[in-house]
Amino acid sequence: MSHRDIPLSETGRLRFARCIVEDGWSLRRAAERFQVAVTTAQRWSSRYRVQGPAGMVDRSSRPYRSPQLTPTRTERPNIRHRHPQGSCRPF
Repeated sequence: MSHRDIPLSETGRLRFARCIVEDGWSLRRAAERFQVAVTTAQRWSSRYRVQGPAGMVDRSSRPYRSPQLTPTRTERPNIRHRHPQGSCRPF
């Protein structure tokens, strides 16, 4: 399933990349025509040059690693529990 905010589907990205790589369109012209950013045009065209049509498939937006992630052993004690009367601190 595609992310709802992507500007083009896999087929659209493939047509887009072919316009740049095979038909010789400039990045700016193709980006304008397909209504995407020039940096996006550059990214997709370079993926097409390196990987061909296989580079146009949807990719996960999940990061490969999270260096600031709190370790699980530290995370557990910090979980707050709700009290039936509200806050546990007196005012």
